[in-house]
Amino acid sequence: MASKDKELVWCRVMSKEELPEGRIKTVVCENMSLCLTHYKGQFAALDNKCPHQGGPLGEGSIENGMLRCPWHGWDYDPLTGKAPGGHEDSGVDTFPVEIRDDGVYVGLEKKKAHVRTVGDLMMETMVNWGVRSVFGMVGHSNLGVADAVRVQEEAGNILYYGIRHEGAASFACSAYGKLTGRPAACLTIAGPGATNLLTGLWDAHVDRSPVLALTGQVDTQVLGPGAFQEIDLQGAFGKVAQWSQVVLHTSKFSELMNLALKSALLNRGVSHLIFPDEIPKLIAPENIEAGSPQGRLTPVSIAPPAESVDRAVELLYQSKRPLIIVGHGARTKMSGIVELAEILNCAVITTFKGKGLIADTHPLAGGVLGRSGTPIASGMMNESDCLLVFGASFSDHTGIALGKPSIQVDFDPMILGKFHSVTVPVWGEIGVCAEIFKDRLKEKTNSVDQREEIARRWNIWREEKQKRRLENRGKGVNSAAIFEALTKQVAEDAIIAVDVGNNTYSFGRYFECGRQAVLMSGYLGSIGFSFPAAMGAWAATQEKDSPFQNRQVVSVSGDGGFGQYMAELNTAVHYKMNITHILLRNDELGKISKEQKAGNWDVWQTSLHNPSFADYANLCGALGVRVNEKEELGSAMKKALEHAGPSLVEIISDVELI
Repeated sequence: MASKDKELVWCRVMSKEELPEGRIKTVVCENMSLCLTHYKGQFAALDNKCPHQGGPLGEGSIENGMLRCPWHGWDYDPLTGKAPGGHEDSGVDTFPVEIRDDGVYVGLEKKKAHVRTVGDLMMETMVNWGVRSVFGMVGHSNLGVADAVRVQEEAGNILYYGIRHEGAASFACSAYGKLTGRPAACLTIAGPGATNLLTGLWDAHVDRSPVLALTGQVDTQVLGPGAFQEIDLQGAFGKVAQWSQVVLHTSKFSELMNLALKSALLNRGVSHLIFPDEIPKLIAPENIEAGSPQGRLTPVSIAPPAESVDRAVELLYQSKRPLIIVGHGARTKMSGIVELAEILNCAVITTFKGKGLIADTHPLAGGVLGRSGTPIASGMMNESDCLLVFGASFSDHTGIALGKPSIQVDFDPMILGKFHSVTVPVWGEIGVCAEIFKDRLKEKTNSVDQREEIARRWNIWREEKQKRRLENRGKGVNSAAIFEALTKQVAEDAIIAVDVGNNTYSFGRYFECGRQAVLMSGYLGSIGFSFPAAMGAWAATQEKDSPFQNRQVVSVSGDGGFGQYMAELNTAVHYKMNITHILLRNDELGKISKEQKAGNWDVWQTSLHNPSFADYANLCGALGVRVNEKEELGSAMKKALEHAGPSLVEIISDVELI
């Protein structure tokens, strides 16, 4: 209740005619929610929060002369706020009201200075660890955390993006981590908000991407019996979070955030903090400093054991046709690997997750291996006599041959020989290992120069692509033409997020990379990944001192994938995200139809009913362009890429010509 002795701030809340006799409404003054009543010719302002369980009195009604709470029917005098028959201190607070010529005014005490909370302390720690982007949805069980995030955003320390579905937040964070090597944070409420994160977090977990998940939870006083939206979040997050903790009254608050981010960075996975509703709203202990990474992180540039190096060097020295294969794990160490390839005169091919790690124009580049790959890569591998594998596993989707002498290099000893034994497993940081191999082999190699053969294979493949580009069944544009046009139009250093499905296989085969960074849902292979991933990549381009500033961001998907998170186009419009989405529309889950045919199944339930995606984009406030013929591809893509804001190119594509 406002004190008579304190200076009041008077807020005009409405006109006198706005609230009829006998009615009530909710108004907001100085960030305070009030219940305004009009009864027996008088106006009154009451605290809008019922003291029982916080019901909004302004959504109730006046019945039999009493203001009735809409949740549980508790009654209060509509002018004094007192409960019937209650004590002097029972009921709800009231605030001074003045009726002036221009409307109804309420007097409140000046807003108090912000008091540092537990949420503030933990978000300060998060910022100190380098988290710069947060994706999420604000809700009733995370308001304390959300307010602390707001404080950091208003201070210019972070960028916040409110999404339309929590799964988009976790996919955005997963892609952000894959691109930058640093965690972004995703924020949700308890219950369904938290569980909606799981698919994107599994993507981060299996692809070793650092992510920080911040989830609300019900109050600790009702935790356990099964309160509204209560679930066992630690149990629900299970193995997807390599580190998960509940923040309690007695917790060492900044230390929990320290450990969460240290774990996300060093274990390259998901860390999860659970905030019961009342905890982040608590006043922070006095004289407690926020945590930071100072003295908490060690360099991870570990050298491999000498025995492993000796065995690997000897095998490479004996090899006439060595081949280097790189996966996504080698993405930050490619300069040393390419220099090693130049010493060995050998081809460098990539897994699909590693597409773009070496430019296809490099004379030793052999393209992508596996199901989304090129005959160049598979041909070079078939004729090799030793495989040197950096940052890749030997899973079935990589297509790496199993019967050849092989050297596998990885920072994670559990990845070495995970699927089968390898000739020489080498545990060490990839960049360090590449430098050691270079020093040991620079004057000691017996390999033949593979450049001429690589060039010959590229010529054959490019001639084949041109033949495919000319194919036309009258049922849409073929994929070879689509990705030739994208190769010509997209920036040399663009960031490209790709989805799953036939569009992805075609991208792997036909798009020729320069210095582009390619993001994908690797081991999880989740449909719907690309557009939220592009949002995460775009966020990285907006951060101060980011190495990704001013880079073009492109998303590629089919109609099935885009349909999963198409509401996020509104998010992109809201935050003016400069993302161009290339959508291959064939009104079918084409990859599944293909698998049904290959397995001698009937093609069943794979057709799609779609809107005009170009019209949808325009309705959302983005730029939408539709392409029906291959001759339109270049101009449509150019227009979309030059548009200052989100854009979508809807291409009617042939489901068979992939």
